[in-house]
Amino acid sequence: GSLVAAVLAHSGRLDKEHLGARVGRLSRHGEVCTMINKKYSEFLPSMQSAEDLVAQVEGLSNNIDLLKAGIENEVQRDLNVAVAEFTELKQQLERDTLVLSVLKKLQEFDTTIKECNSALQERQYVAAAQQLEKARSSLRSLESRRGFELKILKALGTELTVQTQNMIYHLGEEWQKLIVWKLPPSKGSCSLEALVLSELRLHAVPPQDEDTAVPPVAAVLQALAVLGELHSKLKDFGHLLLQYILKPLISHPSLEPVPEEQPDVFILRFRSQELALDESSPMEVFEKIKLVFEVLHKHLLSVPLEQPGEGRVTLAELLGELIWEELSDCLIHNCLVNSIPTNSSKLEQYKEVIESTEEFEKALKKMQFLKEDTTALLKYACNVDSHFANKKCQDVIMAARNLMTSEIHNTVKITPDSSIALPELPDPGSGDHVKLPRACSLVPNGTVSVGTESRLSPLTLCLPSCRISCSVQQLVELAYHTLLEATASTDLCCVQLFDCVRNIFQLFYEVVPTYHRENLQKLPQLAAIHHNNCMYIAHHLLTLGHQFRYRSTSVLSNGAATFVDLVPAFRRLGMECFLAQMRVQKGEILERLSSARNFSNMDDEENYCAANKAIKQVLHQLRRLGMVWQDVLPVNVYCKAMGALLNTALAEIVTRIAALEDISAEDADRLYSLCRIMVEEGPQVFTPLLEEDKNKKYQEEVPVYVQKWMTFKELMIILQANLQEIVDQWADGKGPLAEEFSAAEVKSLIRALFQNTERRAAALAKIK
Repeated sequence: GSLVAAVLAHSGRLDKEHLGARVGRLSRHGEVCTMINKKYSEFLPSMQSAEDLVAQVEGLSNNIDLLKAGIENEVQRDLNVAVAEFTELKQQLERDTLVLSVLKKLQEFDTTIKECNSALQERQYVAAAQQLEKARSSLRSLESRRGFELKILKALGTELTVQTQNMIYHLGEEWQKLIVWKLPPSKGSCSLEALVLSELRLHAVPPQDEDTAVPPVAAVLQALAVLGELHSKLKDFGHLLLQYILKPLISHPSLEPVPEEQPDVFILRFRSQELALDESSPMEVFEKIKLVFEVLHKHLLSVPLEQPGEGRVTLAELLGELIWEELSDCLIHNCLVNSIPTNSSKLEQYKEVIESTEEFEKALKKMQFLKEDTTALLKYACNVDSHFANKKCQDVIMAARNLMTSEIHNTVKITPDSSIALPELPDPGSGDHVKLPRACSLVPNGTVSVGTESRLSPLTLCLPSCRISCSVQQLVELAYHTLLEATASTDLCCVQLFDCVRNIFQLFYEVVPTYHRENLQKLPQLAAIHHNNCMYIAHHLLTLGHQFRYRSTSVLSNGAATFVDLVPAFRRLGMECFLAQMRVQKGEILERLSSARNFSNMDDEENYCAANKAIKQVLHQLRRLGMVWQDVLPVNVYCKAMGALLNTALAEIVTRIAALEDISAEDADRLYSLCRIMVEEGPQVFTPLLEEDKNKKYQEEVPVYVQKWMTFKELMIILQANLQEIVDQWADGKGPLAEEFSAAEVKSLIRALFQNTERRAAALAKIK
């Protein structure tokens, strides 16, 4: 108020001074002065009202300050006292309430324990279990209170544990009375004799003289459920049920369940049939399992229970959750797997198994052993095409592997006229099934016209006569039969079986060289047989896929089913193995010839004997190879192989003799006699056929297969010729000697054989 008055007073002074100055300046103007006086007279009342208002405001402000001081000094002190009293009373009330609630819980705990003992003495197990749970709840409530600890709680916990274990002990005794197992003497024994002794007794029916509102089995089970012990009991019961009843019924076709119902007990035991098949059909197994569950459901599994947190359930539902997964796996792997057809023609008959599986699941669902959405068995049974393909592929691969790891030396003769047992294949033109052409003849008998004049031999596309392993012939037959099976199957199954056949040959490529490595390296005959095996497989792979492309299955008819890409690999596999054996034999030939002491100084008897021995050892080795490869290798391969080995020996002898610097007349005679042995006996190692008279043809064709044959014979001529004869053989570089030796080699031999004379010099001059 004072501030407002001061502002107004100051403003008034300023206005007065300003007006006074203006009046002085405008005194000469009368009209202006009159107007100023009028305005000033109007301003004075307003200024007076403002000064009065300032005075009132100052008074009111003083009163407010007095009132505030009074509140702070008296009322606040009384309020603080009241709040402190209220807080103390509130805390005291909370303590009293807590003590009261604790006392109530202690009273409840004591009451429930007493009622539990009373109910337990009267064998009212459900009531006793419920009282125990109430006591447990009271104790948990006491233990959950923070900041309030009693030493008595530990004692109460101990008492509750004792009462619980006592209750569980009594329930366990009742459980053992209700469900009695008679197991084989040797626990865990699964022999047929031991399983027949197994027995299950259910005392689920109360004695007639016992008056009870609830059957003992239901009371015991419900009490166990309340205490949370039912799961462990059912788990043990399910384990025994699986091990001694359900699984044996699946694994042993001769076992048969025999239920027996008496007035106060139900008995389930086994009976062994005298005549039984090796494997039970799924229908028989399902009937046995269903019978067991039906009698168990009637006497035990139909009991309804109040499961904490799950509501009302039956014992069958709880037991199903515990054992169904293991039981379904056992049914699949020991029953349904064995029933899967091994032939596509029997797939139609498998519908009976699918229907039986569906009925089995429906029966278990009706007994509430299975949930409505459980269809593991039915899904497996309905997926028979895939399982058939998997089983077929597994069987085929196992059969193929057994063939690959069998002995190679058991052979069969393959000729253009031979035939093997292969499945019937379709005629591309008519679609009818006709017999497969012979394994080694892919063209009709007779000649094939190629244009107007050219003709091919009827054996053009045939595999040459040779011996192959019986196992390889069976392997190819297995591939044909598997592909024929594929063409009669669904597309998915067809693809799996086709891939399986490819896997057979890829497995052969990897397994055989590794499994038989040692024998293939040491035994020349096995190397030759393996060579033939690979060529035989490659021969069939050329047309194996093509022969099935006209079947109705689109997967094989679109041209993608081919094995041609495997042909080069198999040919290379056979050649590499045989060439490795050839290198071994060549090494042995060169090693034997290395003991001939370079064919030098043949006038020395010791040197001559060493050279003669080396020659005979080489011929013996060649004869031995000729015998082990006889009737095994194709004739052309046999002749090329023997020719290459004989050529190695002749080339080494020529090289050693040509390198000699001095050959006396006696040396030349003895060298000639050694060479004559090779020329006379060398062709005799060519015996590709068993018939001796047919081998003469190939023995006469030795120069065709032995590159150094003519060179060797020219060397023999040189060893026995004079200078003029050598010059005549050279014939100015146009004679037969010039075709086999170079001028330097001939000159070297002349210098070694003849002394340095004018005639030798003249002869050397003509060799150019």
